[in-house]
Amino acid sequence: MDSFATQAAGETPRARAARVKLIIFDVDGVLTDGGIYVGPHGELFKPFHVRDGMGITLAHRAGLATAIITGRASEQVTRRAAELHITEVYQGALDKRTAYQELKEKRGLTDAEVAYVGDDLIDLPLLLQVGFPAAVADATDEVRACAAYISREPGGHGAARDIIEFILKAQGRWEELIAPFYETATPQDTARLGQ
Repeated sequence: MDSFATQAAGETPRARAARVKLIIFDVDGVLTDGGIYVGPHGELFKPFHVRDGMGITLAHRAGLATAIITGRASEQVTRRAAELHITEVYQGALDKRTAYQELKEKRGLTDAEVAYVGDDLIDLPLLLQVGFPAAVADATDEVRACAAYISREPGGHGAARDIIEFILKAQGRWEELIAPFYETATPQDTARLGQ
């Protein structure tokens, strides 16, 4: 039986993105640059990009759900997910299909309504199943080959934000979401911000 991704391969990336209700991210190599910084007591830190955080915030404002499915387990991921209000976090998921199936059933979604952002071979099973498979610019050739959209940015350097923008623009939501940022600040706002 063909996956939805195979069936949808003839559709434009914008058409596929327009159906997305849930965006799932890998972490290492997607939300980070893929570097693993280890000290004598384990992992020290992960460098997340602030623009990805803003993108995830805008996705939530648009009513989209977000989730993380990652093969590694890290306290830094737990902390960053909490900061960004990502409530669905699956860590240590070496077979990402199990976590994906659970998440899809929990949310009552079809493959067509899910986007997955990956960068490496472990991500292929989900990229081949979801309706909107996306890759970071420095993803492996195999991942790039099955992506409906490839970010202009590498992992950990705004790739997630770029992909979210593409989805929100395909859904006709981008302009309304950024409109408040163009509003003129009052003197009270400027004073409160210390500017």
